[in-house]
Amino acid sequence: MKRSSLAAGLFGALAALAGYNHTPFGGLPVMVEKANADDSGKAGRSPTMPMARDPAAAVAEEYEAARRKGTREAFELFIARHGDDPLAEKARSELKRLSR
Repeated sequence: MKRSSLAAGLFGALAALAGYNHTPFGGLPVMVEKANADDSGKAGRSPTMPMARDPAAAVAEEYEAARRKGTREAFELFIARHGDDPLAEKARSELKRLSR
């Protein structure tokens, strides 16, 4: 077999193995190029995950839910979950008020 036909055969095999969605010689992978082309007219890409909630707001909502229920069990559950939070003191005072 001639040296040039061997090189041509190897080059053809590499090109076939690279396939359509793989990296073209000297460039980015095709899917990356497509993604970059899709973003060209956009001001900014929206995040795929929503922003995390403020933990203090979530605790305040739980306290309000316990206060609306107004039961001993609701306040005890809140204290068990958020015993170190300043709202736990309010929940403890509500428990004392309920036991009177």
